[in-house]
This record gives sequence, C-alpha cells and structure tokens, in this order.
Amino acid sequence: MNTMKTRRTALAVVAAALLPFSLAACSNSGSAAKAGPTAAAGDEAKTGAGTPAGATTAGDKPFGPACAGVPKDGAGSFDGMAKDPVATAASNNPALSTLVAAVKKAGLVDTLNNAKDITVFAPTNDAFAKIPKADLDKVLADKEQLTKILTYHVVGQKLSPGQLENGSFETLQKGMVTTTGSGEAYAVNDTANVVCGNVRTANAEVYIIDSVLMPK
Repeated sequence: MNTMKTRRTALAVVAAALLPFSLAACSNSGSAAKAGPTAAAGDEAKTGAGTPAGATTAGDKPFGPACAGVPKDGAGSFDGMAKDPVATAASNNPALSTLVAAVKKAGLVDTLNNAKDITVFAPTNDAFAKIPKADLDKVLADKEQLTKILTYHVVGQKLSPGQLENGSFETLQKGMVTTTGSGEAYAVNDTANVVCGNVRTANAEVYIIDSVLMPK
C-alpha cells in the first residue's frame, strides 16, 4: 500500500512540474499563429501596389485654359513634346508658330535645344499679335534686339509652379523676371498671364503666356 501511494505521489509531482511547460508551449504556438498574418501583411505593405516612383500626380499635370487647345495626340501633344527638346517641341505646337519663327530668325534653335534644365516663358501667336505689325516686323529684322527679347524669356533653371508664387529669376539675357500667383493662376512681370503651365519638354519646363515680355 505504501509503495502504491508513493508512486501516485510521484506521478502527481511530475504532472504538476510538466503543466507549466505545456501551457507555455500552447501560449507560444498561439502567438506564432497570430503573428503569421501580421508579418505577411507587413510584407504585402512593402511590396503591394502604391504610387510608383516618378508617377504623374495631379500637381505634375499641365494646367490653364489654353491647355485645351493643345493637340491630344502626336508630336504636338503634351506626351509628344515631353520627348523633344524645347525648340523642337514648340515647333510642333500650332499656337507657338510665331515664337518658333522668331527663334529661327535669331539663330537660337540649337542654343535652346542643347540647354540643360531651363524654363521657357513661351508667348502664343496671340501674344505676338498684340504688338503692332510695324513694330514686330522691325524687331524680327533686328537679330540683336530679337535675341535679347527671346533670351529674356528663358531662365537657366527648371521652375516648378510653386516657385512662381513669389519669385524673381535671372534670365539668359541677364535681366530679371518676377512671378506671382498661386494654384493655377500665375503672372510674369505683372503683364503676362500663364495660360498653359507646367508643360514638359525633354530639357525644359514651359509656361505658355499671353503677352510678350520686354526687357528693360
């Protein structure tokens, strides 16, 4: 009897000793099961769909009333112009034909196409039409004066719309232009309004304007 009693006591002691380890194992197993999906979700968050690097956002798109007149397809479209250097890109936009003719007369095509990271304030045909024809013809015939006017429309760095809110920038002509505005409404020198901004070309940021800028 004493022997059986002793065995029962020994078994009870062993069971009591093993119980905490069994509970701990169950607890760890449950935690691992819970951790599994969380880790997977973390991996999915890292590799899942997001905004790809370099993707176009709303703030990167061209803006302004005149943008509606830009061709939807082809070399003169926004996508087409983004592939060409600025003088070539402008030549594919019908609204900039007078500017392109002036650039050719001044011999600035290669200068603009080969420049790196510039901003061009590009007057529309209507902007040139505001100048009396006799005065415009005189300027177009004077290469030196024409070069000064055209290079006054070029800044030697790419300017984002945000930088135009209250800016002052040196041009290739060495004069200064000032810019003001916000959102999608900007003016240059308080005389020219941006009618289609944030237009990308291969080497330039272009802001199409409704008046020709005149250096002092």
